Order: sequence, then structure tokens, then C-alpha cells
Amino acid sequence: MGLATFRGGVHPYEGKELSENKPVQVLLPKGDLVYPMSQHIGAPAKPLVAVGDTVLAGQKIGEAGGFISANVICSVSGKVKAIEPRRVANGAMVTSIIVENDGEYRTVEGVGEDRDPAGLSKEEIRSIIKEAGIVGLGGAGFPTHVKLTPKDDNAIDYILVNGAECESYLTSDYRMMVEEPEKIVGGLKVILQLFDKAKGVIAIENNKPEAIAKLTELVKDEPRISVCPLLTKYPQGGERSIIYAVTGRKINSSMLPADAGCIVDNVDTVISIYMAVCKSTPLMRKIITVTGDAVADPRNFNVKLGTNYQELVEEAGGFKAEPEKIISGGPMMGQAMFSLDIPVSKTSSALTCFTKDQVSSMEPTACIRCGRCVSVCPSHIVPVMMMRAALNGDCETFEKINGMECMECGSCTYICPARRPLTQAFKEMRKTVAANRRKKG
Repeated sequence: MGLATFRGGVHPYEGKELSENKPVQVLLPKGDLVYPMSQHIGAPAKPLVAVGDTVLAGQKIGEAGGFISANVICSVSGKVKAIEPRRVANGAMVTSIIVENDGEYRTVEGVGEDRDPAGLSKEEIRSIIKEAGIVGLGGAGFPTHVKLTPKDDNAIDYILVNGAECESYLTSDYRMMVEEPEKIVGGLKVILQLFDKAKGVIAIENNKPEAIAKLTELVKDEPRISVCPLLTKYPQGGERSIIYAVTGRKINSSMLPADAGCIVDNVDTVISIYMAVCKSTPLMRKIITVTGDAVADPRNFNVKLGTNYQELVEEAGGFKAEPEKIISGGPMMGQAMFSLDIPVSKTSSALTCFTKDQVSSMEPTACIRCGRCVSVCPSHIVPVMMMRAALNGDCETFEKINGMECMECGSCTYICPARRPLTQAFKEMRKTVAANRRKKG
């Protein structure tokens, strides 16, 4: 029997050899820390502090601003310098709390204390996760306590730990699977306490044999947990792709994973659940890969949330050549950045820096109707027809041909010999359609 996978997808250059063998290094910030109040899907958090206040590491400085929202936790001790709009990785200006780091890292009382999850109720576990400010750390940023509170706990029969890390160049999840596999298993066991009928599956692409071996050995005596090796293919780590690969179940854009009896959490999210529940430590750090051919010494860092991206580049030896393109995330789904004066947030995963911008250097030409975009689309839709609707601004046709099922994974753009900006066009169309629906709503 072959490895678990999905139909479609592409095999971009992996680039993981630049940093996959570099152990995670703790990087302490030098400058001020910037905490945007919106580092998650949903309503922004509301500041709980004022300029001049003294704050501690582990202190809640932003409170969830609605049901779908997340707390923001301070990662250092120091003084609040300002509360003002600051630019984030996607280019938006977001209300942020700026803290002057005193370098002492004094914590709120109780942070780091051991706690036995066996003595906690389901409500207590969910409350701890909410208070800790945990969101989907794979990049989506959906508040984790909401995801772990479906309508019916008994309808959930799979908890999938997403260890695919299919995006090129990224190695932070791999390093955590190799360096801290016990925390992944511990976090998954905490989640399984919430769902009596569920099995836990740690899904890992087969280009990570050491991680597969370590976790398989760790769970050999765990009756509710198994490891599922996946075929290495992009976007294997997409929620729909991984659910289908592991369970054979299908979901579409109008469904949640819970509708298919599944909950999917990224490796680092599961570790953060372990740290919050078992070690009384809220989400204050992020594991980041700094990589690309422009970086002198690609590395994986454990950094305090709010740290400036510029400090990461300096710690990685700076640039060996001036980069033409800097991406927050990886080359397939990341966002191009025009400045490094950006704070690390909960949804940061990597900083990928290239000496050449291969996309802008190639002029798009007319579609040659080769059909390659159709063959690689994991959502089984027709990008060539979607592009025609997008160019005409035809939202009605875009919806009719299932354009809203697009995952924005970039597979079609990657494979297109005419170099057409398909994914970017679909992203804009999906935004427009969603906005129109809200107006009608």
C-alpha cells in the first residue's frame, strides 16, 4: 500500500537542506517588543494596559475582543512605551502595544509550574488554552480554544497533528518534532482528554524520516495515538489535503473539519497546548526559520513574540547578498515584505530571503490551454476558467464554477508555463465575493 496522500499537488524545490540540521537556538530581543492586537482570525484583542504601566512576562496585555478572538500575552518584563498603529507582515497597520524590554524577564507568579492535566475537567483545559492566547501556529491563526469547542464532542473521532510542513524552505516544525517530540505527544494527550471517542494521528511527510522514527517509538505503547507517514507533496499540509490523506474524508469551503469528525492542529500549536496546560506557560514565543540563498547562515530560532524581524536576520549572519525578495513565510503561500521593521507574531513561520525575485523577472504570456493547472489543483477546480472570470470581474461566474473552493495554495501559479498570476487573481476574487456576501447577509 502506498503512502497516504491526495490527488493533485506539485513538487517544488524543497530548500530544506539550508536549515533542517540547525538546532533551534534561543534568541533574546535587543530592542523594543511590538505586540499587535490582531495576530489571529477574528476580532482584535482589546488593550488591558496603559502607557507607563510596568508589565511582566506571561501577563495578559490584550484581551480577546469577541468569541472568535485571542488574548495577547507579554513575552518580556518592562514598561509600556506606546499604544499605536504599527505595520505587520501583510502590510496592514494594526493597533499595537510597544514594550521597552528591561532585560530581566521577570514573570507573572506561577508561570512554569508543573500541572497534572489528569486532574483537570474539559472546561478547565479549554479555559487554560483560551487564557494562554493560543491560536493556529501553522499560519492560519484561528483561536485554538474555539476549534477545540465543537458543537458535539462525541462527533470528533480524529485529532490530526499536522507535521507535514510541506512549504518549501521551512524547517521549524521538523526541528520541534526531532528536538521536543515528548511535548507533541503530551499536548496530543491533553487534546484527547477533551474527546473521548477520538484517535490521535501525527501525520508527517516521508522526507522527515528521523521525525517519523522518533514519534513512532514514543507512541508505540499509546493505544489512542499513531503516526501516519505521508507522501512528500505540496500542499500536503493543507487542512483539506491532510484530512483526505489520513481519513479519506472530504470537506469543502462551506464545511469545517469538525463536520468531517476531524480537528487539525499544527505541531507547534500542540506543543503550545502542552506548555499551557502542563507547564503553566502561555504563548510567548515562536519557532521561526530564517532562510533563503540571501541569508549568510540560515537558522531556526526560538524568539519572543514581538521581536523585530531585523534582529533575526542579524543573528543569522545578515545578508550575504542584497535580497531582491523577502517573504514572511515560504515561497508558495508566504507574503512578500517591503520592510524588515515588522514584529514576529503568532502567525509568523519563517523569513525567506532570495537574491532573485523569480516571479517578477518573468513576464506573463497568454494562456496556452495546456491544462497543467487543472491537473495539479488539490481542490479539483478549473483555474483557467476562474482566471477568465477574474479578468472580467465576473463574481457570479467565479462562484458558479466553484472558485470559492480555491485554497490559495499557489500550485497552479507554480506549474503554469505562461507564468500567469493565477493565485493572486483568485485571492482578490475570493475577497470580493466574500465581501459581497457579507453585504447581502
